[in-house]
Amino acid sequence: MIKQLLKKEFILCLHPTSVVFLLFAAFVFIPNYPYEVMFFFSGLSVFFTCLLSRENGDLPFTCAMPVKKKDVAAARILYFCIFQAILLILAGVLTAVKQTCLPSELQINLSGTTVNTAFLGFGALLLGIFNIIFFPAYFADPNKVGKPFVIAVTAQFALIFVLIVLRFSVLALAGVLIMPDPAQMGIKAGILAAGLCAYGALTAWSCALSRRRFDKFDL
Repeated sequence: MIKQLLKKEFILCLHPTSVVFLLFAAFVFIPNYPYEVMFFFSGLSVFFTCLLSRENGDLPFTCAMPVKKKDVAAARILYFCIFQAILLILAGVLTAVKQTCLPSELQINLSGTTVNTAFLGFGALLLGIFNIIFFPAYFADPNKVGKPFVIAVTAQFALIFVLIVLRFSVLALAGVLIMPDPAQMGIKAGILAAGLCAYGALTAWSCALSRRRFDKFDL
């Protein structure tokens, strides 16, 4: 049933920003830019999609069909997770292209963290933080889209701020956050693995909470 609901999400709920904002993975080529912002735009596409869904009465329509409300929530989260995964993959591919085409001195970001393997791990963590904050609050009351979004992106920008501060203030982390690959590759690979694990755990927790809360919500 989730497979059919996921197909419905792509056919009836696809917002143009979900596709357009994937192109923002190319931000990695902008010199001296806060590259983590690309993950904020991923959340912004979630906001626009959920807002469009509310205005079109999509959830009441979907739940009027012979489906479980829990599955409706799970399918929508899975739909967004697909776009998040594509964004991470594109960011990884373009990061590899940048590191191949540009000398090391031109890859260093003077205004924040440099795009490298560790950056991708932090990006996964940023997406996971958005998921655990936004979706349980959204599915507790799908009519309220703005407040969960504001809280979720505030948490994201707080983490981005912390990363930038660490990049300039903590020497032990500065080399990891500043230097392009393959410098300190072992630590960077560990950060990537930890970020992906955190994303998986936070998203699974978010999905479980969202399913329970939406099942209790009276449409």
